[in-house]
Amino acid sequence: MSDWSSSQRVEPGHPASLAARDPDDQLGFTEKASAREQLDMLRDELGTLHDRLWAEAARGVLLVLQGMDTAGKDGAIKRVVRGLNPQAVQVVAFKAPAENERAHDYLWRAHAQCPPRGRLGVFNRSHYEDVVAALLVGAVDRAAVERRYRHLCEFERMLVDEGTTLVKVFLHISRDEQRARLQARLDDPTKRWKFKLDDLETRSHWDEYQAEYERTITATSTEWAPWHVVPANRKWVRDVAVATLLLETLRALDPQYPPPAPELDGVVVD
Repeated sequence: MSDWSSSQRVEPGHPASLAARDPDDQLGFTEKASAREQLDMLRDELGTLHDRLWAEAARGVLLVLQGMDTAGKDGAIKRVVRGLNPQAVQVVAFKAPAENERAHDYLWRAHAQCPPRGRLGVFNRSHYEDVVAALLVGAVDRAAVERRYRHLCEFERMLVDEGTTLVKVFLHISRDEQRARLQARLDDPTKRWKFKLDDLETRSHWDEYQAEYERTITATSTEWAPWHVVPANRKWVRDVAVATLLLETLRALDPQYPPPAPELDGVVVD
């Protein structure tokens, strides 16, 4: 694990310390161009390892992206998985639960969308919405949230035991950066469709959301599924950081192409 990706890890049993983490941190990069070059190299190796994961079909990887509105979940997905085999990538965006989802336990919909063996799954928001957002909109109380911390840790341990490696990333932006990004959406006719008045209501509770993410990340960063807090004020730093975390995960798994079937030896195609 690289020194700076290790610095993003929230060590199990230690506080997430979001307030002490600089969302403007450039992680050693001095300019956008060098970061983009690094991202291109990372994607080349990602493509090779991802192809081997698909061929091996024995294990899966789940990238979980959480963050405040405008933190860059969509952008990170677009840039990091670009060029990967689309058959072996499964991206799911979680919104407010639909009626049929509310009729089940809160983890039902997340479990159903976990990647099968051989695939990279990406959660754009995730089962963590049912802790942080659910509490702040009044859907659950504090006692339920404390239970859900335990549920989430046990759920993720089961996924890991069954062959899914989790990469959990919190995209960390500042309040000022969010204001600038929201205003940019309003000012650009091609992006205004992304803006909702509810975004302003959520923004008015910035401190409460930060406090809940602090509690949640601290409570659910485990040895089998640790959290990483990625500085996301600069999009080019964010993309390299997420790609590096994903690449280091695949390197550690080291998936292999399956051996050719013996009956293929000597076969000649006319």
